[in-house]
Amino acid sequence: MTEDDVSTPNDRTSGTGEELREHEVRTRLLDLLAEVGAVTATEAASRLGYSSGLCSFHLRQLARHGYIEEAPRSGGRARPWRVRQHTPTAEGAGGDRFGDLARGLEDESWQRWLTRRDEAPAAWRHDEAFSAVSYLTPEEMTRVADAIQQVLAPYRAREQRPLARPDGARPVALITRLFPLLPHTADDADQG
Repeated sequence: MTEDDVSTPNDRTSGTGEELREHEVRTRLLDLLAEVGAVTATEAASRLGYSSGLCSFHLRQLARHGYIEEAPRSGGRARPWRVRQHTPTAEGAGGDRFGDLARGLEDESWQRWLTRRDEAPAAWRHDEAFSAVSYLTPEEMTRVADAIQQVLAPYRAREQRPLARPDGARPVALITRLFPLLPHTADDADQG
């Protein structure tokens, strides 16, 4: 029996980012990988409450579709996985699909925060969400993105190195989207 023999009906379809996004186990696995960096199927099962076999299957499916990859092993038989490390020149069409999936997960995580923030410890019941519109050239937009990346750089090592995290640190979504605003058209009015 192959992986395709035990796939759910959605797994047998075209394999687009939309189907992956709809699959709860895969979404939760991607959320977990984004939170902790790398996990084995056994670790994922323990944290998410699924069986290790189910997690292993879905981790392999995510890898097959190019969303995750094997992380470096530290010996033994453990097979850790991590979110695929994309580079700007290597992303291509797969990078666009990953970007769509990541934005969908970001939106889902934001909605979960809005509906469940009262469950967070008192000190964590606020957020720092903001937005702005600025008039920029393409070059300036790139410089703004680079400046934001530089501000976040000192905190990146904490994802892979838990001992570098100060007491009380928790995972926080840091989402920045810089994109040009397109003018409204007559078609937009018809859809509203």
